[in-house]
Amino acid sequence: MQNYKKLDVWQTAHELAVSVYKSTGTFPKEELYGLTSQIGRASVSIPSNIAEGCGRNGDPEFGRFLQFALGSSNELEYQLLLAHELKYLDGEIYNDITSQIDHTRRMLIALLKKMNDKESLKHKT
Repeated sequence: MQNYKKLDVWQTAHELAVSVYKSTGTFPKEELYGLTSQIGRASVSIPSNIAEGCGRNGDPEFGRFLQFALGSSNELEYQLLLAHELKYLDGEIYNDITSQIDHTRRMLIALLKKMNDKESLKHKT
């Protein structure tokens, strides 16, 4: 289909995953296989689903993987809220990362809308 690395939404999601990994390095060791691992998987799932969708057959399948990425962004947002409330993540870092999540989510929604509008136009002609 297309090179996922050229998509702005993938680049943004990748930067988010890097930020998340950098910020969880200070979490308690007992969380390594718990919350730290869950947060890491959710953050990597966003750009991974975008990349996988790019390799699929056509826009409908790509859209499905964008929906998965959107779901992972919601999962990540909650997990970071929990980490913040458990005092594993300070307020400034939490706010910065949730801002990145919001930005990524808006980009995913905009791309999905664009794809749906395109599909809608196809069916009208």
